[in-house]
Amino acid sequence: MLETRDLTIRFGGHVAVDHVSCAFAPGSLTAIVGPNGAGKTTYFNLISGQLPASEGEVWLDGMNITALPAPLRTRRGLGRAFQLTQLFPSLSVQENVRLAVQARAGGGLNAWAIWSDRQDWLEEARSILQTVRLLEKRDMPAASLPHGDQRKLEVAVLMALDPKVYMFDEPTAGMSVDEVPVILDLIRALKARRDRCILLVEHKMDVVRELADRIIVLHNGALVADGEPATVIASDVVQQAYLGTAPVSAEAA
Repeated sequence: MLETRDLTIRFGGHVAVDHVSCAFAPGSLTAIVGPNGAGKTTYFNLISGQLPASEGEVWLDGMNITALPAPLRTRRGLGRAFQLTQLFPSLSVQENVRLAVQARAGGGLNAWAIWSDRQDWLEEARSILQTVRLLEKRDMPAASLPHGDQRKLEVAVLMALDPKVYMFDEPTAGMSVDEVPVILDLIRALKARRDRCILLVEHKMDVVRELADRIIVLHNGALVADGEPATVIASDVVQQAYLGTAPVSAEAA
């Protein structure tokens, strides 16, 4: 469903993402891990169109989308949740989700257009808000929500767009212990559909172990490991590059 071919970006003499080739299938959740500065978020930015590639290509559903700007990639089916929430802060919680439903239905993003005859959009928005446990806060301005609820609202907007590819960049960052299970349950539900591709950048290895079908590891911008979670986490390259420790030998254990 999604593929990067030799995807590369340079900032002056620094290669932030170095010829990364990887394919991602529907029905799978791939965790992208690596130390700080490894290129994980930059790789996401190249895929979603926030940054132009210096070299390489991005393919979605058999189409080369490398030249498309971010909004057109979204229309093609790439959905991105950021480390910092991207919402309409002055609009209500419900309006943020309703606009996403409207955009997906081809109604554009005009918040002031007459839509009262499209109660189906409103009902869908409320159903999604119920799923993310924000229905009771539907009339609050998005900016007034605490950080954890803003993260949930961003996931709700992403669900309303119903993309082919869900890209989550540290979705639980800054959330309280009580709030994290809500986001993880939502990601599990998306994964259970088996018809969507999910990419997850996450530092919390317990989350990675629980959710991921596959782990890829970036280090200094390069892809250094790719495989099943248990195998990748136990590999020398991950122990040294990501965890900063040498693996424990069987004899020592």
